[in-house]
This record gives sequence, C-alpha cells and structure tokens, in this order.
Amino acid sequence: MRSIWKGAVSFGLVSIPVRLYSATEERDVSFHQVRRDDGSRIRYKRVAAVDGAEVPYSEIAKGYELPSGETVVLTDDDFANLPLATSHTIDVLEFVPLAQVDPIYFAKNYYVEPDRTGTRPYVLLRDALEGSGRVALVKVALRQREQLAILRVRAGVFVLSTMIWPDEVRAPEFPFLVDQVDLRPQELTMAQALIDTLSADFDPTPYTDGYRQALQAVIEAKVSGNEMVTPPGEGRPANAAGDLMAVLAASVEAARRDREGAPAGAGPDPGPAANGAAPDGAAPDGAGDAGAGRKVAGSRSTRAKKAGTAATSTGSTVRHRTA
Repeated sequence: MRSIWKGAVSFGLVSIPVRLYSATEERDVSFHQVRRDDGSRIRYKRVAAVDGAEVPYSEIAKGYELPSGETVVLTDDDFANLPLATSHTIDVLEFVPLAQVDPIYFAKNYYVEPDRTGTRPYVLLRDALEGSGRVALVKVALRQREQLAILRVRAGVFVLSTMIWPDEVRAPEFPFLVDQVDLRPQELTMAQALIDTLSADFDPTPYTDGYRQALQAVIEAKVSGNEMVTPPGEGRPANAAGDLMAVLAASVEAARRDREGAPAGAGPDPGPAANGAAPDGAAPDGAGDAGAGRKVAGSRSTRAKKAGTAATSTGSTVRHRTA
C-alpha cells in the first residue's frame, strides 16, 4: 500500500508521526466507453460552452455560480490563501463513546501507521484508548479540505474514519412521520419474534457480491469464446516483454526501410517519402545533402517509436457501480 498522507497525531503535548493508508478498496468492474461496432475508445475534450473552443487544462479555473446567473472565478492563488491550521496534524479534540456517534456521519476509512520514532507513543495511546471504551474525536485536513474524524482501534491499528459536518446531514421530512399509525400489540409481538429468530453476531464474511461475480463470468465467457475486438489504430499496449520486443523490432524495421528508401507497400507506414514528398520541410530527393537525409530518417524513426506507445494514452473511464 502507498501512503496518501503524512503528518502527526497531536495528543496533548505528545506528537506521534504517522502515515495514512486507504483502509478499503472498491472492486467494481470498470468499463471504458467505446464505439459499439469496433471497440474504438470514446475520447472527451474540455470545450467552452460559448464557442465550442477546446480549453487547455492550464486555463481552467473553478467557478461559483450565483443565483443571479453570474459566476465568481476562483484561481489556485485564491485556494492557496485559505487557512488550513491542521493541514499536517490529526488534532485530538475530545474522547467520546462510540455508541453516541451516528454512523450517518462516517465517510471514508484510513489505516494509521506510526513512523519508527513514534511507535512507543502510538502504542501507548492505542492501549489507553482501547481500555477507555471511547474513541477520539479529531480534526484533520485531507485533500485540501478540513474534516472531522473518529480515531478508533481495529485489529491493533488506529483507524481514522472521516466524517461529514453536521450541517451536511439532511433532516428526514416524509409525510408518514406526521401521520398517526396505529399498531396492534399482536403485530409488534410477531415482528419482535421475527427479529429474535434472525438475530446473530455481526459477520459479513459469508456474503458476496453476486452481481459482480456474474458480470465477471460474462466477461470471462466472452474471452473464452474469443469475442474480442482490437480497436483500429491502437493494438495492444506495450506492457509485456514480448510486446516491447515487437515494438522495438517494428521500429528498427521502419528505420531500415526509411534509410534504404523502401517503396510504398513494403511495410506498415513507409511515410511520405514513398510518394516522393519531402517530409518535415526537407528538399526533394537529390536536392538535399546527406545531413538532411539523416534528419528525415531520424524523424521517421521517432514517429515509429511513438506509434508503439500510442495505445497507452488515457481516455474516459466509466465505473460500473454494483449493487
């Protein structure tokens, strides 16, 4: 695992250097958006709504739209000047009973690992906290946002559970809450009997994501039946030794053909020289010197190498949420 944050737990006058690691992972099946008939990837561009012009990432800022329809534009400098007093500190505010913390506040969980120099105070706070039967309410800044969190012990390790703020919890306002519903005592008794029958200690391990397993089975069946397509102009990414050797061999062959002046059709992409054109601004055959000829061959060889890695470019990804 890679740490996503480095700082310290501030406990009174004690400072414990720690690192945070994501404690959970999503195992949804990921898909790309592709054209149906040939599997070609769908790419997206950032364009301005007013004129359709493509906007480079360096010129993109954040905008806050006012009720009037006007927009307040915020730049990186505006965000850099915002105060984040706890940007590198997990600041313990108080110790509270876990039973009093409504799970609706919880957002994401992180494992907390001590640095080697902080192991002793880490274990001291861990054992003391576990013995108290309470959890630590803390404040921490993660990804440029200050958050409340709970620091608790699980399997001998601190777990930091980030929380949403109280004003981010919506109040339930449904008609049935104000309507009078009369229940008979017999109904309550039967409901309680059903609860007692299905009561057990919490153990999620027997349960699995049946939909995800079925979806993966469909994908594996298509692979077994060779129901796959190679998007045109992309091919396989050079992520294995065999692929890399093939790309290098193709690059060498392309460079050799360019240097020998191979005619069109002698191999893949012989380049403009096959038609007598002068690529990259070079003079026609016989009009330039040897240095110009080497420059042309070098540029073609560079293009051949780039073609071998074109399939690794990124595009839009759609994550398929499983129930």
